[in-house]
Order: sequence, then structure tokens, then C-alpha cells
Amino acid sequence: MESTPAPDPPSVSPASLAAAFAAVPDPRRAASVVYPLAAVLALAAAAILANHRSVLAIAEWGARQNAATLAALGFPHGRTPCQSTLQRLFRRLDGDALSARLSACFAPGAAPASASAAQGVAVDGKAQRGRLRFTEACWPVHALSAFCHERGVVLAHEPIAAGVDKAEAELTVAPALLARIDWRGRVLTGDALFCQRAICEQVRAAGGNYLLLVKENQGALHGDLALLFDPPPTAPAAPLSDRRVARTLESGHGRRMERRELVASTDLSGYLDWPGVRQVFRLERTWRERGQPKRTLRYGITSLSPAAADPARLLALRRGHWAIENRLHRHKDVNLGEDASLIHVGQGPTVMALLRDAALSLLHQAGVRRIASRLRRHSQHPEQAVALVLGPIPAGA
Repeated sequence: MESTPAPDPPSVSPASLAAAFAAVPDPRRAASVVYPLAAVLALAAAAILANHRSVLAIAEWGARQNAATLAALGFPHGRTPCQSTLQRLFRRLDGDALSARLSACFAPGAAPASASAAQGVAVDGKAQRGRLRFTEACWPVHALSAFCHERGVVLAHEPIAAGVDKAEAELTVAPALLARIDWRGRVLTGDALFCQRAICEQVRAAGGNYLLLVKENQGALHGDLALLFDPPPTAPAAPLSDRRVARTLESGHGRRMERRELVASTDLSGYLDWPGVRQVFRLERTWRERGQPKRTLRYGITSLSPAAADPARLLALRRGHWAIENRLHRHKDVNLGEDASLIHVGQGPTVMALLRDAALSLLHQAGVRRIASRLRRHSQHPEQAVALVLGPIPAGA
């Protein structure tokens, strides 16, 4: 019985992920280079897309591929690096340079200029708990990422050095992360930690906007918002002169009849001493879980004007922020094994995290919604994973 030959792998597109790898500087001496750096990174990305999570699995996957596939990836002699070679190379690779190339690859230009169509960009920290046994850090935060809500791609990634305070660690690297992004036509979304004057000023100076929650870490600002929306009974306030409301009602994730109500106002725009603030809002969520009523109340600020973002748009941007948890962090841990990874030396953790980011960005741009299912498919049809790395970056679906 004859077997069906595998289709010939495509050539490398100049707009592909593999082509972007070619611009990453090689830390090795030219005389000692056996495997081209771009080929090694393309091999690793394709192996991750084929559901191979560790450096050992990547090396074993590469050794099993046919000569035509290896030649397309950049290994003309049919030989691929072993595990120890990959580990040594990743340990020495410039993570900042790789991050910059991936940012340029997936976000080549500014987002739509219209403020009403601005893209949401979520910023949040990500743990790699498998590394904790090798460090004295008290908080499992090892990277800060910026994730585009709509496109599902990682726009920037900044590693975090081991430290004793989670909040301080994230805020220390936030300016460098924000500086990697073209903020024109984009809106920063984040939790209350990132409600900082310097961060808001940086985003506004770069032509972007922000939508951030406000908690007690900004005591005066939080007090002003609470007094506006929920004055105490002993000091009732006048009704809001500008009060615009959006509501949603749905069920899911074990919650019944989850109701969200966002009230937006410009009443404090001329009063607050905060960079670029144009609206404030109150977000209330109520639902029933296991028969018990639940309720949360949050306040927030945004530099988006009412004309650029009505309450429904503000509510959508706030909800869209959770894409960084649901579509990035969860997939990296559950489907790509980042939380279980024990890589901890040099730039190795950063390089592997960036390759996982690139794999998920490719899948999201290709319109893939069932990540685990597609990874399993690629494990059976590796030529599809290779084609995704060598072909043009999908325009999005």
C-alpha cells in the first residue's frame, strides 16, 4: 500500500514570522555557527505550533521532520540542533531584540486613527511558576505583556527581574513596555495598579488614550469618584448633570443573569487634576452564583471623550481587557505549558515565552478559536504548522 507523500513546504515569505527571525542578532561567533539562528527560531515556533512544549520536545520534533521540511525551515543538510544546543543558544539570545522584531512583525503600523474605532490594548503581568523553585522571589511575576483585544496578538513583552514586591516589579518595567508600542489609535486598559500619572502621561504623549480602574492606591481620586456616584446619606449630592448609562445582561461561567451597568459622566472633567481625563465612570456587576447574590462595584477614568466612546463602548473596552487572561495567559499555561516550564537560566525563559506569544498571535490572526484542537491537528499534520511560520502573517479573521 502506497503512502501519500507530504506536500512540499512553502518558501519563506518576506512578510512571515520566519523572515522576522532573520533580523534577530546572533550572539554566537560566526566561526562556531552550525545552524542558522533564523532556522532555529523558525523550527522552535513550528514545533510549539505542533503541540511540543519543552526544549527537549522541540529538538525531538525537529529530528523527526523530513528533508524537504527541514530545508524549507533553513536546514539544508537535514540536521537539526539537539536539546543542549537549543538551551545554550536561547540562554544567550537577546530577548529585547527578539521582542522588538516580534512587535514589528505583528504590529507594523498605527491602529485606525478614529478614536471611536480605537483598539484596546490590555496590559497585565504573567507568572511562570515553574521558575519559582530556582529564585528567591516572593511574587510569581516574571513578565509584563501588552495584548490587543480585537486582533488577539501580543504587541509587546517585557521580562521582569526577580523582586520582592509584585506591584513595584510591574510598574518598574511598564514604561519600557509602553515605549515599544505605537499608541496612535489605541487605548490602554489595565487594572488599578496602572492608574499612575506617569503612565497616563506617557500614553497620552504618544498619541493614545487610556481606560483604567481606580482604587484606594489613588486615594484622593477614588474618593472624588465615590463622592460623585455614591455620596453618603449624611451628605447627599445633587443629581449628575451628565449621566449616561449602558447595561448588559447575560449568563455563563456558572453565573446566572449577570448584569453589568456602567454610568459615565463628564461632571468631574474640569475638576480632576489628572492627565488627559475626559470622563469618569461607575461599573456595577450583579449576579447569582450557587444561589447566592453577588455584587462588585468599581470606579474608573478615561481620556476618551463622550463623542469617541459612549457608555456602551467604555463597557466593551473594560470587558475586552479580560482577553489578556482568557486568550493569552490561560492558553500559555494550559495549552502551551508555560506555568510548568522549568527553564530558568539566562534569556531562556524570555525566549520561550516570546515564542509562545508568537505562536498564539499567529493562531489568533489566522482566525483560530479552538487553540487546543488546532495544536492537536498540527501535531498530526506538521506541514500546516510549518506553513504558518513560513507564510505571510494572516491579516486576521
